[in-house]
Amino acid sequence: QVQLAESGGGLVQAGDSLRLSCAASGRTFSSYAMGWFRQAPGKEREFVAAISWSGGNIYYTDSVKGRFTISRDNAKNTVYLQMNSLKPEDTAVYYCAADRNILAVVSTPDYWGQGTQVTVSS
Repeated sequence: QVQLAESGGGLVQAGDSLRLSCAASGRTFSSYAMGWFRQAPGKEREFVAAISWSGGNIYYTDSVKGRFTISRDNAKNTVYLQMNSLKPEDTAVYYCAADRNILAVVSTPDYWGQGTQVTVSS
């Protein structure tokens, strides 16, 4: 079992940066692939980024490549999403996710956090 808690969301202006954090419970955090998803109002939840347990494999959706960076600190049981050059279309609830399989974490992860709101004003 893994419990996830996101933090770091907020209201920013276009072009600003935010860093989201996701703290995970459990002693086996380092064996899980981690990911971030987002859901904008009236839209389906979509994949944003994922990182393997070692950090050696990283994936992004095309719309955030070059602007967002996912990273993890296994000693702190935490995964991060650094978001730069934010746009109004990045406005969404951002969810942390975990799965033992990196291929699953980009589509149907087993574990989800409660989400944190990110709002980007123009």
